Amino acid sequence: MIPFAPGTFGTLLALPIFWIAGPRLDPIVYLVGVAALFALGVWACEVTGRALGDSDHGAMVWDETVAFLLVLFLTPVYSYWQAFAFLLFRVFDIAKPPPIRYYERTVKGGLGVMIDDLMAAFYTLIVLAIAKAIVN
Repeated sequence: MIPFAPGTFGTLLALPIFWIAGPRLDPIVYLVGVAALFALGVWACEVTGRALGDSDHGAMVWDETVAFLLVLFLTPVYSYWQAFAFLLFRVFDIAKPPPIRYYERTVKGGLGVMIDDLMAAFYTLIVLAIAKAIVN
């Protein structure tokens, strides 16, 4: 287990996965893969959370990895956009603006662990779309 900022390291893990898989996979295959990883994450976080006695233990970072894989798929493939996406995602994942915190508290188990990061990804993509519209 990483003793500090495990979510940040979980998010960083998505980068090499994306750099390897993204260019090689058909977009539909990539998105189906991300959906499958999300479903796997719901199950894995449920089982792991029960085993650890903490439904959203800090050592579980699959949620950040999978959600950021989705963000990277929709982010322009330039390092500065990916860095901006990384920063935004971490801010939204840590700050948990409404309704993220609500769902984090009310949706239990593996789905609850995975859903808040999916919502942070959604917020990230909204800000990226606005930034891209301004730049273009």
